[in-house]
This record gives sequence, C-alpha cells and structure tokens, in this order.
Amino acid sequence: MPRFSKTDCLDDLRHRILSTELAPGQDLDEAGLSETYGLSRTPLREVLQRLQGEGYVRISENRGAKVASMDIAVLRTFFQTAPMIYANIARLAAENGTTRQLDRLKDAQGAFARSARAADPGAAALANHRFHGIIGEMAQNAYLVAALSRLQIDHTRMSQTFYRPAAPAETMLVMKAVEQHDAMIAAFEAREGALAIDLTLQHWDLSRDRMERFVRPDPLPVDVVSLKDRQNAV
Repeated sequence: MPRFSKTDCLDDLRHRILSTELAPGQDLDEAGLSETYGLSRTPLREVLQRLQGEGYVRISENRGAKVASMDIAVLRTFFQTAPMIYANIARLAAENGTTRQLDRLKDAQGAFARSARAADPGAAALANHRFHGIIGEMAQNAYLVAALSRLQIDHTRMSQTFYRPAAPAETMLVMKAVEQHDAMIAAFEAREGALAIDLTLQHWDLSRDRMERFVRPDPLPVDVVSLKDRQNAV
C-alpha cells in the first residue's frame, strides 16, 4: 500500500475535489481514505481540517466529513460575488504584478492553451484555476486573495461544463477564452488596470451561461399528450 505524506494527501484531495472525481456533497469515508493514503486517522483528520479551512470540505460532529456542496444558496452568492472579486483582482494585478509573476502567468497560459486545444476538460479547468490563482498572487491583497481562493473551488468544479463543448459554437467559445487570457496578460504587462477589468468581465461573461448549466437541469421534454387526454387517463 502506498504511503503519502500529509502534504501529498492534501494536494491529491484538492485535485480530486476540483476535478469532481469527488463530487460536491459526497461523504468522505475516513477509513477508506486512511487506507488509500497510508495515513493513520490523526494525520488524515488534520488534512481534512485543513481542507475545511480552505473551503473544500465540510466537517460536522455527527456526520463526519463531506466534499463542500454547491447548493442554491452557495451558487447564488457565487454568481453575485465572482465578477466583483475578479474585477478588483485584475486591477490590482495590473498595478502590482512583477515580471517574475508575469512569466509564471505566461507559463500557466501555455498549459491552459494546450489543454483547451486538446479538448481535455479536466486539464483545462485545472490549468485555468492555476492561471487565475497567479493573477490573485499578482494583486498582492490578502483579503481579496482569500475570497478568490474560495471562489475558485466552485468555479473550477463548474467550469468543466464550459470546457466540455457539445457543439462547434461552444468549441469556439473555449478558443475565445484562450485569446482573452492572452489579452489579459498584455494588459497586465502594460499596467492598464481599466483594460484588465474590462477584459476580465468579458472573460467572466463568456463562461457564465455555460457554468450555470452545471446547476440548471435540462428542460423536460414537451409532453405531447393533451390536457384532455391526461384528464381521462387512469
């Protein structure tokens, strides 16, 4: 049985939650996780407590740990809050980002572009997560970065819907997202805060409708039975 360090276990569980391998709201079996990662209960619980502090997991006294859910109340707040956080992060990133951070951002963009063009939704979502996380670091604002980190957990889980296009028009939207990332990098390099905000909001609008499909069920098929027939049905 492989044995993981607490750090490796933490990183792997983050990855599994962001990729939705561990689904929102899923119960986490401590005994099973302990066996999977080769950790005793005490260090495993320390990992789960860390994940709870970051917003990945919820722990209740009587029901144990579960992956953070994405219920209606949570997602309503997400869609209201995300554009404000992303816009302010972008402005500060344009003002405060360093050359080294921009280099890292370009590397992250390269990985994102490759994943998007390869039509790998999981890799694209995780690469996008890293891209926006670096922008958060560039902002150099601890309060906003904390909010961004929490937003990104739900954003990354939902965004796999966006990176799994079902039609050529949706594939074009994914390629548009790649182009928008490049434009955002150029705005950061030019220290154009207003432009960075505008591009960030365009980028948000591009994926918002598709992400909403994550929680909005497909419409029911049209019922061709007339109301009169329905009334006469047994």
